[in-house]
Amino acid sequence: VPSESKLATYMVTPQSPEFIPRLNSSPSFYSPYSSVIANGSCGSNGGGGGAGGVVVPPIVAKPTSVLGAPACPSTAYSAVTPIKGRPLIRGDSPQSTNNDSPRLTPQPSPPPTTAIHQENVGGTTYFYPAAAAAGVTTTSQACSSSSPENGGRYGQHHTAAAAAQMSLSFTHPGHVYPGPASSVLSLQPKTLLSSAFFMPSEMRSSIQARNAISNTLETGGMELPLEVDNYHGLCPLEPMAVNLKLPVPASSYKATHSNTGVKYFLRRIHGFRLQSTKCMSVVEMWKKLQHSNVVQLREVFTTKAFGDHSLVLVYDYHPGSQTLLSKYFTPSVETNGYTDPFSGEARPFSHKSSLQRTVNGPMLAENEIWFIIMQLTAGLRAIHQSGLACRTLDPTKIIITGRRVRFSCLGISDIVSFDPNQANQLAVITHYQQEDLTSLGKLVLALACRCLHSIHRDQVQASIELVARNYSSDLRNLILYLLTTTNRRAVSDLMPMIGARFYIQLDALQTQCDMQDDELAKEMENGRLYRLLVKLGCINERPELNMDVTWSETGDRYMLKLFRDYLFHSVSEDGRPWLDHAHIVQCLNKLDAGTMEKVQLMSRDEQSVLVVTYAELKHCLEQAFGELAANL
Repeated sequence: VPSESKLATYMVTPQSPEFIPRLNSSPSFYSPYSSVIANGSCGSNGGGGGAGGVVVPPIVAKPTSVLGAPACPSTAYSAVTPIKGRPLIRGDSPQSTNNDSPRLTPQPSPPPTTAIHQENVGGTTYFYPAAAAAGVTTTSQACSSSSPENGGRYGQHHTAAAAAQMSLSFTHPGHVYPGPASSVLSLQPKTLLSSAFFMPSEMRSSIQARNAISNTLETGGMELPLEVDNYHGLCPLEPMAVNLKLPVPASSYKATHSNTGVKYFLRRIHGFRLQSTKCMSVVEMWKKLQHSNVVQLREVFTTKAFGDHSLVLVYDYHPGSQTLLSKYFTPSVETNGYTDPFSGEARPFSHKSSLQRTVNGPMLAENEIWFIIMQLTAGLRAIHQSGLACRTLDPTKIIITGRRVRFSCLGISDIVSFDPNQANQLAVITHYQQEDLTSLGKLVLALACRCLHSIHRDQVQASIELVARNYSSDLRNLILYLLTTTNRRAVSDLMPMIGARFYIQLDALQTQCDMQDDELAKEMENGRLYRLLVKLGCINERPELNMDVTWSETGDRYMLKLFRDYLFHSVSEDGRPWLDHAHIVQCLNKLDAGTMEKVQLMSRDEQSVLVVTYAELKHCLEQAFGELAANL
């Protein structure tokens, strides 16, 4: 065998540093689903010592401040993967299993060689870097590495003491993905390992449903203009009906902005002529209001595209939303049209059995009512602090998207009822703000009784007694405070009544943020793997470059072609396709990290076997893609 061939490297004894198991020199991509070797000595593989009988004592790995680098940087094994005795579940503890098999983990990429040579020995083609011609020196020290003069394969020689203080550096931050956080795993039910790669099915279904609603282009049989001002693709969001809260009818549409392609919610006021442009000062105040519980107003304009003089208000569009009226005050299906004559009122003794149920469904849990109250008061506080008033606080103007409650269709009353002859338009804002608090009290009372008739003047007292019997005194006192008009009220005065329930809401929101951050981290890793696949797909088998002598599928591109087959076209022992997401993700992670682990690549005619490292494959990928990008 020629001395410069890479075959000499593969025929070394197991005592060579090439075959010494390495502890975690970079974090495992699957560390939450594997167990860490408890007795991780740096000098043996299954108890075997180094050449010459020199045995290095075990070194305890000390975590560093960056990545938790172990004491021996020249080791290659670190984490262990559970055996296939049972399906992996995401909630497993890192120390939950004892039947494990060793597994290689990503390593820091060595400096890529600038030239890769090939030679044919006995009908077998070997690829090796130019630095490999110097050979591999076998050492008896388990934690030693080859020197930079001999190719710099593992970096400089370090003693065990220096290795314990060594911290790793990575070219790309994506190499150090630690996996899902343990705090998030404890919050979710145990699911199969597939949830470690993709978002949960519930979240995916919710997002897909909102996307489907957002992309709907149904006109509902209505004749709508093709374009209204800068918006096109109008789609009605509700049947045409007269709004009793406004002196003129109104309708809602979804439309797409012609310049940006962003979808918006359009509220059209039919047959309305704008008498004065002085109201635009109030419109500008509404446009500046930004709050998580308020649907922001974007634009106001008049148009004749509908065949009349119409006023159109443009708001942010939240697909999949439903009004408070449709969610909590719509009769349930199982009633079959039956209406309890005592729903929302004081019931006689014969109706006490149905006390916890109304025509609109069972009475709401108190936590859910407080959940709505806190969001409504937060939005109302922002409106009042901006010097504005809601003025249309009713169930038809409040929307719910998932767990978010928002005020909608704000500013319409300020424009429709605008009096240009009044000197100070903001003088009556204080009166309107007090009316907002009264409307909020009626809305909370209707939610607690699950009936809109409960807020009628002759039913209020009976409804409050119903609230006192079924809910806490805090909720009753809040409703009484809001319905009392003799004293001046403020939204900030409601905070003591909310009390410690605010912290429950805050904890729920922070928990949701933690879970979404974890899902975002997984999708970021999926994007990194996607970019690797794009590079591989752009390089392999380009038909327009088949006749180009500088782009023949040899050398770098031939190894990448065989790696593509190894990645996607593997088969089982009986010749059936082997489909394994974990295999693909693991190999791509090793390729991106440029580990020193070897992989056997077989040609399609099964006549040649190439043994290369992921570091060499990474160098081939970067070099081939760089050549391809240079031809643009």
